[in-house]
Amino acid sequence: MATRVDHAITSGTFSLDGETHQVDNNLWVVGDDTECVVIDAPHSVEDILAAVGDRTVKAIVCTHAHDDHVRVAPALREAVRAPILLHPDDRPLWELTHQDELWDADLSDGQVIEVGGTELRVLHTPGHAPGAVCLWAPDLGCVFTGDTLFQGGPGATGRSFSDRSTIESSIRAKLFTLPGETVVHTGHGDDTTIAAEVAGLG
Repeated sequence: MATRVDHAITSGTFSLDGETHQVDNNLWVVGDDTECVVIDAPHSVEDILAAVGDRTVKAIVCTHAHDDHVRVAPALREAVRAPILLHPDDRPLWELTHQDELWDADLSDGQVIEVGGTELRVLHTPGHAPGAVCLWAPDLGCVFTGDTLFQGGPGATGRSFSDRSTIESSIRAKLFTLPGETVVHTGHGDDTTIAAEVAGLG
C-alpha cells in the first residue's frame, strides 16, 4: 500500500497576547490505507476525522503549541485513542490552551516516527515557538513546516515566546540543508519548495 499525504483546510481562531484572529489552517494526514499520523489538531475534530477515514491513527504530532494547532488535540486523542506528541519546550504555550492536561510523549530533534511504510524525521526548529518542529519525509520528498517556514519566508515572530533571529537560524540550519526540490507543506497557505525559499531569503 502506497504512503500518501492527505490535505484539508479547517477554519477557526488564533489567540495570543490578547489578540484573536480568524485563520485557516492546513490539515495534513500522512499514512497508507491502514494507518496514519495526524499533523496538528487545529479547530475541528470532525474535519480531522473526515481526513483520517477508517484508518488507525498512530499519533497526533504537533508542530508547536499555538492554540490554532493544538486546540482539539485532547478531544481528538479521546476520539482516536492515539497519543499526542509535542516538543517539551512548548509547554508554556500548551498551558495557555490546556491547563489541566498534558500531551503524552515528548518530541526530540532527530527522532524518527514510522507510519505506513515511511518515516517522518523530527527537526527542532525554534523561533516561531520554542518547541517548534518540522517533520521531514525524505521518501515522500516533502517537509511539514507548521508555522516555521511559509511560501515567502519565515513564520511570524514578535509575539510572546518567539524570536526572529532564532527562526532564521533554524531555517538555515535545518531546512535549507534539505534537497532543493523538497516540497514544503505549511501550516497555513500554499505549498512552496526549499529551493524557492532559499532564493527568497538568501
